[in-house]
Amino acid sequence: MSFTQDTTLRGQHASLVPLTAAHHDDLVEAVRDGELWKLWYTSIPTPDGMAAEIQRRLGLQKAGSMLPFAVLDASGKAVGMTTYMNIDAANRRVEIGSTWYRTAVQRSPLNTECKRLLLGHAFETLDCIAVEFRTHFFNHQSRRGIERLGAKLDGVLRSHQINRHPDANGALRDTCVYSILAGEWPTVKAHLTHQLTRPRT
Repeated sequence: MSFTQDTTLRGQHASLVPLTAAHHDDLVEAVRDGELWKLWYTSIPTPDGMAAEIQRRLGLQKAGSMLPFAVLDASGKAVGMTTYMNIDAANRRVEIGSTWYRTAVQRSPLNTECKRLLLGHAFETLDCIAVEFRTHFFNHQSRRGIERLGAKLDGVLRSHQINRHPDANGALRDTCVYSILAGEWPTVKAHLTHQLTRPRT
């Protein structure tokens, strides 16, 4: 199966569907929940920039480096975006990234299920050797979430990128690189399944 072939992944709390321009209005509403584009340590589209961001991701899919998804909640409403990015099909590696969710569904079963669906497809269908996650050193919420998945820190790429956010004033970004290896997936899968099935208090 091609790493960039449109794919739908469905769960109880969330579904991942091929991103299209039809998701625009839902995603604009979603990004306004918490004004997510104002976070200086990450890159999330503004409401006015959503159409361009959708087209950017679809363009990268055509170029063979990204598989973009819209994240739908249980009602079928788009509440965020995620991707397989930096696809290296020859070495059977992908990065899960360019992910954001509206504030109302953050730290909920939806996020856990999205990661289980993406990791399961990567390891069980695409036969990946490893799956990467990358985030800003100062994005502590993202780092904690990645670590809760069971991913291991491979290292920190210091002064890796120039931060283009207006509030960052061109500051250099240190990027934390995490990964899950194919041999670790059964344990990680069991952990995520437990997280989704245990009673919530």
